[in-house]
Amino acid sequence: MFTISRLKHYPPRLVIAMRFLLLAAALLLSACASRPPLPEQTPSLTLPLQLHIQRLQADQRQDWVLVIQHEGPAIRWSMMDLLGIPQARQKLVDGTWRADGLLPPNPEARELFAALLFALTPRDELSANYPSAWQHGTQRSLPARWDVRYSQSLSFELNLPEGPNYQITPLSGDTP
Repeated sequence: MFTISRLKHYPPRLVIAMRFLLLAAALLLSACASRPPLPEQTPSLTLPLQLHIQRLQADQRQDWVLVIQHEGPAIRWSMMDLLGIPQARQKLVDGTWRADGLLPPNPEARELFAALLFALTPRDELSANYPSAWQHGTQRSLPARWDVRYSQSLSFELNLPEGPNYQITPLSGDTP
């Protein structure tokens, strides 16, 4: 039987390597556990979409522009600040998020994109794509993950249990 106390009998390099592997395995498992849920099937969205995203947390506010478009079999999500500087890019391909471009990983943006996909899923496709979700009137929820309150179909508030909160509104060519 292997015990921690037996580690003193192994070469120090082996002990360090074993600790590193255990840490890597723990990080990998935690990353898998924290992945945002995705729909069973890609919902039918009317694309392209241009959305104004306001991130609200505590006393801070950030504004972004998000462009969602079809790109072959994928859905491409490109988020920029108001100066046009890219903040996050992802492609949803066959139910999997993939990095698009050279931007560093952005787990918060991936969570936001998954939550927006949930919020933008047509009502008649909601139960098939998110079996534990519910919608009543202007409120939709995936319990313990996301709450959405609609003022219009593309204007809504998106709340995450521990923050941040987002205000989503559509952009058109006429909007400054």
